[in-house]
Amino acid sequence: FLSQEVDLDERFGELDLRNDSDIPDVPPSTDSTPEILKRALSGLSARWKNWWIRGILTLAMISMFFLIIYLGSFMLMLLVLSIQVKCFHEIITIGYRVYHSYDLPWFRSLSWYFLLCVNYFFYGETVADYFATFVQRREQLQFLIRYHRFISFALYLAGFCMFVLSLVKKHYRLQFYMFAWTHVTLLITVTQSHLVIQNLFEGMIWFLVPISSVICNDITAYIFGFFFGRTPLIKLSPKKTWEGFIGGFFSTVVFGFIFSYFLAQHQYFVCPVEYNSETNRFVTECEPSELFRMKKYSVPPLLQAVLGWESVNMYPFQMHSIALATFASLIGPFGGFFASGFKRAFKIKDFADTIPGHGGIMDRFDCQYLMATFVHVYITSFIRGPNPSKLLKQLLILQPDQQLDVYKTLKSHLVEKGILQPSLRG
Repeated sequence: FLSQEVDLDERFGELDLRNDSDIPDVPPSTDSTPEILKRALSGLSARWKNWWIRGILTLAMISMFFLIIYLGSFMLMLLVLSIQVKCFHEIITIGYRVYHSYDLPWFRSLSWYFLLCVNYFFYGETVADYFATFVQRREQLQFLIRYHRFISFALYLAGFCMFVLSLVKKHYRLQFYMFAWTHVTLLITVTQSHLVIQNLFEGMIWFLVPISSVICNDITAYIFGFFFGRTPLIKLSPKKTWEGFIGGFFSTVVFGFIFSYFLAQHQYFVCPVEYNSETNRFVTECEPSELFRMKKYSVPPLLQAVLGWESVNMYPFQMHSIALATFASLIGPFGGFFASGFKRAFKIKDFADTIPGHGGIMDRFDCQYLMATFVHVYITSFIRGPNPSKLLKQLLILQPDQQLDVYKTLKSHLVEKGILQPSLRG
């Protein structure tokens, strides 16, 4: 009996022994280029045809992005959520295409269920943090927010139990592969998109400069590589060249510095995004912080001889933009290289064919997710301080007796420090 079990395990464990060449091919994506563009560019070589298609679609996407910025913070959040869902769909679809012949029970259903669970958890945390006064007025929401983490955990446990119940003996290993696939996909898409929205709440400038820097680097690296590229950069992505990498770096730093200068002049971009419960709208009105107030800086003696300037006036945020642009151009591309390795592992050119000349949504945002994490860590490490507005919102949702306790403790503390007189009455 024991020997039979061992034989079965060896037979059904053959999936573990396969090398990359044994992985089933993913069906090639179709050409989704509009017919009008195909006819207009029919006389060009494949190289130039791809150039024009990429260029036209890039301009169209940038125009759409500016329109959404004009529509406000809420539309930007919906855009991030839409991109997250589409990226998740593209990665999960690759797994399904590769392994659909094994007829894994509940794979796609459970994948989407876990996506809903994780989004419920992260967006619930956001509502609790930034919509406290709105929640306070609605009893049903108070219950959901109070037990939010317990509800999220219970929902996840239900999915976990469904996965265990779906296990089929002859597909154990493969099912656990796909379980891990789903969770890594959630980590890449949902967690990072949550950080993007957290960055947006710090001020639209922390959303726009990093994202625009990655886009700028992607475009300029492609242009420099297209016209001057001679030296291959990395084997994972044969079309990437050192000329494109270096040209993209300098272009992105200059772009980030100038773009930050223009954004820093407007409250709409620099003020934290806050929800106004009276008007039921997001507002971006504040007294700009020190980061967004013009300051005079002395030019280093070495540069004075070259520039002929002893001092320059600039916004402190422009210095931070150099750090953001440097990461976007030097480290950000490694997100793209990682995606290239992933696609090579499964013998596919693009994640999908959503955008002609570009591939899928994930092909365009593979670097953005890495950037989102960096910006969040950068803000929490070097920028963010205590937030009185957020603290006040938390105090307002306390019970009256708890608020009185806080008031008495704070008054006692201020008296001890000599800020208030002992005889002062509240």
